[in-house]
Amino acid sequence: MSAKLVAMILAGGKGTRLKALTRKVAKPAVEYGGKYRIIDFPLSNCANSGIRTVSVLTQYESSELNSYVGNGEKWGFNGVRSLASILSPKQTEEGSNWYAGTADAIYENLDWLASQNPDYVLILSGDHIYSCTYNEMLKKHIESGADCTISAYPVDWKEASRFGLIIANHEDEITSFQEKPKNPLSNLASMGIYIFTYSVLRDYLLKDHTIDDSDHDFGKNIIPTMLADGRKLVTYTYNGYWRDVGTISSLHKANMDLLLSNKDGTNLYTVQGENKILSEDKHSVPQYIGPKAKVKDSLVNQGAQVYGVVEHSVISGETLIEEGAHVKNSVIMSGARIAKGAKVNNAIVAPGTLVEAKEVIKPDEGEEIALISNKKARLF
Repeated sequence: MSAKLVAMILAGGKGTRLKALTRKVAKPAVEYGGKYRIIDFPLSNCANSGIRTVSVLTQYESSELNSYVGNGEKWGFNGVRSLASILSPKQTEEGSNWYAGTADAIYENLDWLASQNPDYVLILSGDHIYSCTYNEMLKKHIESGADCTISAYPVDWKEASRFGLIIANHEDEITSFQEKPKNPLSNLASMGIYIFTYSVLRDYLLKDHTIDDSDHDFGKNIIPTMLADGRKLVTYTYNGYWRDVGTISSLHKANMDLLLSNKDGTNLYTVQGENKILSEDKHSVPQYIGPKAKVKDSLVNQGAQVYGVVEHSVISGETLIEEGAHVKNSVIMSGARIAKGAKVNNAIVAPGTLVEAKEVIKPDEGEEIALISNKKARLF
């Protein structure tokens, strides 16, 4: 890229709808697909786009996430011409204040941003599952002369009220924006991916900081203010695989998507070459499938041991499925143990959890997906 583009990944959310999975871990550090963390996706996308300067803005329960990201070596950001930085809320004499919103998180790091001397700033959510590069989006931003370009994804109308929604004309110029409305006027959802011209972003963040009743949020404040001021905002439509995994059900669904055939492009495990998703290499031993085990339509990752029956499930590394256990339509996260005779159906088993012998795990009435945690497993 000839123009300098700096990426800032917002990775400080609590993820409360993921319940026990985020009790002690930031949402972007939650496991996905048996071998990934959610944060792997935006970081890999940046690496695959040739972006050399990336910051990860952490906040809630950030220790594990900070340790995982480290210096960015897993994604190739530790070279002479590349940089990955962890940015946390500043410590002052008055203490440490959490970021008030997504825009405030960037505002509080304007000094760092200025030190990078960018032409453009890419702002990303750290908790979505998708594989892409940002080069074409940047090209459109520059060629259109936009002040801000927002990546958008067509969602089901039934789900539209969960998202910030974009209304645009036939030239992709954004005319209005709805933040999680009760009565949606569009099904074009903001993906939480923004490219700003740096000078424009800086001016609007400084202005927003002076407004006492602002939520200091891009969707609620910055974008509507720019539209009201007549700034040029355009949309870039993304038609690949994208999932917001903010709930137990949506996280389960995204894992199950990995089991689909590659013909619809949802199997992210097959992404190779330029768009490969990079992750921590734990150098685990190969998975072991016992002589009496039955595995059907499932992903069993390195380090897993399966002696029972596994159907249509995602099994993480360093897990144990004992003889007589039956796992179906479920996600078994790292370090979990499913003991003899246990049955797990339509569930997520949290990292390090024990499902006891002959225990039955399934959703309660009115619940789509069961989540079990807290019982500590001893594996081997």
